[in-house]
Amino acid sequence: MSKTKKNEEEVEYTGRYIVLMPENSDSQNSINQINAVSGLNLKNSTEFDGEIFTEKDLDDCDGILLDKIGVAIVNKNPKFESAIAGLSVNSNMVVEPERVVYATGILESSSENYIKGYRDAVNSLADILLQNPEEEMTEEEEAEISAVGSTWGLKATKVIPSTFMYSNPYSGAGIKVAILDTGFDLAHPDFVGRPIVHQSFVSGQAVQDGHGHGTHCTGTACGPLNPTPAVERYGIAYNASIYIGKVLNNAGSGGDGGILAGINWAIANGCAVISMSLGGNVSGAGYSAVYENVAVNALNNGCLIIAAAGNASTRPGVIKPVSHPANCPSIMAVGAVDSALNVANFSCGGLFSTYGAVDIAGPGVGVFSSVKMPARYATWNGTSMATPHVAGIAALWAQSSGVRGMNLWRKLTSTAKPLTAHPTRDVGAGLVQAPNKRIILEPFPRPFPIKRPIPPFG
Repeated sequence: MSKTKKNEEEVEYTGRYIVLMPENSDSQNSINQINAVSGLNLKNSTEFDGEIFTEKDLDDCDGILLDKIGVAIVNKNPKFESAIAGLSVNSNMVVEPERVVYATGILESSSENYIKGYRDAVNSLADILLQNPEEEMTEEEEAEISAVGSTWGLKATKVIPSTFMYSNPYSGAGIKVAILDTGFDLAHPDFVGRPIVHQSFVSGQAVQDGHGHGTHCTGTACGPLNPTPAVERYGIAYNASIYIGKVLNNAGSGGDGGILAGINWAIANGCAVISMSLGGNVSGAGYSAVYENVAVNALNNGCLIIAAAGNASTRPGVIKPVSHPANCPSIMAVGAVDSALNVANFSCGGLFSTYGAVDIAGPGVGVFSSVKMPARYATWNGTSMATPHVAGIAALWAQSSGVRGMNLWRKLTSTAKPLTAHPTRDVGAGLVQAPNKRIILEPFPRPFPIKRPIPPFG
């Protein structure tokens, strides 16, 4: 599969608008205000069962207000064009044109490369086992012995602990993780019997993944402990509750409105983590005030939004800025590294001092995971592949520590492995690391002393 690459400088728009309501404003009052100023007929998402609607519902009215996040999606209409200035100035609303976004990270590696990588890992293990037994092993070598049955990403992030002295008892149990992407292959054999809550926000398309990207990201974040047939373990939070929001179509693209509707749905369902391996091009300075406000409110309500930094760079010569919406300060932007922990040549960087930072890094080169049937598995590259590593590990930390929102953000960045060979512009706090527990070895009991008979005197 080849990656359809857009011009990095080109920002695409749908013709619709996204409108941020004033802080702490009442939803119905905001709708009435927009309707009064513009003459439009907006609806509230609460009018739809479960606050779920499609583009068809949107087309049947002038716009819909997403009640949980205070953002309206407004259709293109001459009445609204003339009312924009009044809404921005007199009503204290932020109005932005709706952008087109794409799945970030459909650079597929061949199966030959995956097999070669697995073979190299086995050969490396053999070399370790045949080394001088008197020579002490390094931590990296111990990791190969203890975790040869998992992908390199799970080993590097300590989802599989690096030595026998540590364990990872966490599975994401009790944590709701939303993956907003191209959907999911509900018939994938590795997820049979797993409860999956799902909803499509793409008109005319079911949540069933016709692309594969969403299934790959879901596999990394929440894949099984023991996939069948016996391949390497590739999933992290294998007991987390999975929420699939299809916000990108089967061609891998969508608009801001669908993504925001997916965020609204995930928050309404109490998801602690939202993973978004998607992005749009940026041109010039600045970031979306709408997304930033949504992300701040999400954090304040115990929900962390994690997004891909983007794949527009061609290092070492060209480094492109973090893509939309990951460039918002309150959305955790994820850069990609390879198995040598070097920055991936495509990974975008934090080029601006006050916003658009890469906050953390994840495995994003040669990542093995599930894809839609019949292929079943594939090895792909991209910041899209790095993002669900962070999302899955966020679920483990949420389970192990009980923290949410900004405290979960701080837990991820404070426990990351520093990558001092690279600027923080490219890797942020470093490589994401899973929670581990040190195993306390009980000392062997001392045997009771053997009582010998005391010889008689004389």
